[in-house]
Amino acid sequence: MNWTDERVEKLKKLWSEGLSASQIATQLGGVSRNAVIGKVHRLSLPGRAKAGGTATSARTQTKRTTSAPRAPNYASRVVTRTVTRASGANLIKEEIEVESGEVLEFAPASNVVVPISRRLSLTELTERTCKWPVGDPMAEDFHFCGCDSQDSSPYCKFHAKLAYQPVSERRRA
Repeated sequence: MNWTDERVEKLKKLWSEGLSASQIATQLGGVSRNAVIGKVHRLSLPGRAKAGGTATSARTQTKRTTSAPRAPNYASRVVTRTVTRASGANLIKEEIEVESGEVLEFAPASNVVVPISRRLSLTELTERTCKWPVGDPMAEDFHFCGCDSQDSSPYCKFHAKLAYQPVSERRRA
């Protein structure tokens, strides 16, 4: 399949209209989705805006962090409230559903013994050391636990209990 001038112009037009690479490939015929993506890249066509935001905001929302436990925990529930609003000279009462959030307080068990970490850097980790991250990765004092880990786990016994919780305990939290 050759990219003729007409096909390239049609590709540019369909791309600017916001069609996906699969949809463009179907309309052009005789070309795969990957070929369309490659041609768009070689032509340096601008990215398309996502529905509900810009391409940058969509990328930011999908970023994931791989850090230690998150805090605080939030519980949300839907509450029905009666609200009065003005409509011209009349007041109208209506029921609306509002999602309310509560901060759950974390109370650690008092009988837990926290192991003293060996404070290893990334380059000092081995197959037999705990790889639990401690602190902010961008801070100077960031380190890994470094205690001895079990044979099949990347974490020591203490951090394995934090990382691998039974389903019933996660649902309760």
